[in-house]
Amino acid sequence: MDTRSLDRLGDEIAELSAHLDAATARLLELIREFDAREGWNTGFRSCAAWLSWRVGLDLGAARERVRVARALGTLPRLAQALARGELSYAKVRALTRVATPETEERLVAVGRAGTADHVERIVRGWRRVDRIAEAREEARRHQSRALHVYQDEDGMVILRGRLAPEVGAVLVQALTAARETLYRQARAKGAGASPADVSAEPPPLAQQQADALALVAETALQHGLDPGAPGERYQVVVHVDAPALADPDQPGQSVLDDGTHVSAETSRRLACDASRVVMRHGLDGRVVEVAARTRTIPPALRRALHHRDRGCRFPGCGLRFGQGHHIRHWAQGGPTTLSNLALLCRRHHRAVHEEGYQLDRQPDGELRFRRPDGRPLPEVPPPLEVLGDPIKILQAQHDAEGVGLNARTATPGWLGERLDVGWAIDVLHPLAR
Repeated sequence: MDTRSLDRLGDEIAELSAHLDAATARLLELIREFDAREGWNTGFRSCAAWLSWRVGLDLGAARERVRVARALGTLPRLAQALARGELSYAKVRALTRVATPETEERLVAVGRAGTADHVERIVRGWRRVDRIAEAREEARRHQSRALHVYQDEDGMVILRGRLAPEVGAVLVQALTAARETLYRQARAKGAGASPADVSAEPPPLAQQQADALALVAETALQHGLDPGAPGERYQVVVHVDAPALADPDQPGQSVLDDGTHVSAETSRRLACDASRVVMRHGLDGRVVEVAARTRTIPPALRRALHHRDRGCRFPGCGLRFGQGHHIRHWAQGGPTTLSNLALLCRRHHRAVHEEGYQLDRQPDGELRFRRPDGRPLPEVPPPLEVLGDPIKILQAQHDAEGVGLNARTATPGWLGERLDVGWAIDVLHPLAR
């Protein structure tokens, strides 16, 4: 056995791996900038979805790349160690799960000293301490929840309390909704009143909050604290004139049930896959005839659509649950047939209707998507051609940047001793003691 040639082969593997890790640091830097500037926001749900489509990464791996890229933006020591090939991407990926700017330096030392397995074990131990500390903090906050209600000397009721974050978020949302309701009521009332009867300025925010809380309480009591049937609770009603539905450029109303105006294209999207009721109005505006409610897509056809498309058909998406989209809208005479339907998720259904993306079915049955500027959006983008030897290109690039890499660059300092994870966490983790 030629041990020297095998050693050279092993060194070549180690050196090339260091080059790949250094290149990965640059890749993550580019991903972080692309994500921050929302370069992926061209019909895709996220930077990870764009990476999956453009680069061919598995969606889970793409999400992990984006997570690590974002984390390294605040962890310069880890980023530098990866860029120099001193730490592998596997080690950096694990360490970014727990590292903070305060603990980064000691965790870089852990990565240099141990193997990838050592790093994973220490990170798991580190996260256990974090979860224990988090659970203690959560229990402390839960025990401190309180709401004190008492009367002042003048009869006014005073509230003072501490709510869990998620409960507080619900209360803030409810108060905001109640304030908006009161504001709309005040505007409607003020529209018919003389200027002398209408206050020049709305009350201060604190008084608006008090009025909003009263409305929330009254509404809860009126409904017997019953949120209602799910079907009615989430129902959205849109009133749209037939000409505007058939052609967004035609005049006509397109409003929600509360009178809020929405675009005709939004109405077309909502009408793509929803119940509809046709109402005929007389010349005086009164309703003279109401047809029975009909479903746009029958259940059997919907099952066939889901079975055929298996998720959103927009390139790079594939989200399992979606809405039926009429390629040629039914208001323009398009039939509700399987060949005229495509499954799109909520995000991409909006993209096709309101954001200018185009969709048509080719004679061979395949779907063709286009960007708002008319450029095609292929299901799988063509790969870029790499001119020359990629390994030599990579090595030359690192030499030009002054990054000296060899077979020992990423070798850990471990000498074979047993790893005591408990002792390591006690020494390293700031909360362990």
